Amino acid sequence: MQLTFEINNQSHTVEVPEDMPLLWVIRDVLRLKGTKFGCGQAMCGACTVQVDGDAIRSCSYAAKFAQGKKVTTIEALANEEKLHPVQQAWLDERVPQCGYCQPGFIMATKSLLEKIPNPSEDEINDNITNICRCGTYHRMRKAIHRAVELQQKSKL
Repeated sequence: MQLTFEINNQSHTVEVPEDMPLLWVIRDVLRLKGTKFGCGQAMCGACTVQVDGDAIRSCSYAAKFAQGKKVTTIEALANEEKLHPVQQAWLDERVPQCGYCQPGFIMATKSLLEKIPNPSEDEINDNITNICRCGTYHRMRKAIHRAVELQQKSKL
């Protein structure tokens, strides 16, 4: 299937099987390695990207569903001058241990904060369902709240 979509603000046309998971289009065809493979069953969230602003688990999202859509991966967050507020918060709070799952957490958090700019603990619980084997959840929660502060400061 010929598939055309925008990824990280650039249009791409690829020839892939329609049922190929978007994760493998991103990693193997487009060679963007920031999005990670975790469980392959949409449970852990290591593969989280945004499709038209929604956080999706790309390991179970068939490539055909990305046709004509806007996909954002971790590679698009920082610019040459500064990190995205969520990335900066992750550094400020020293969130990662091994760091493998963190791109997925960062993308899920970015999506959450675009929809709910100042989430409550319950809203974080309902929306950030990724899994981290290192168990850095406490630091992630602190980083989510720190990202809220950084985003509010950047709007001033």
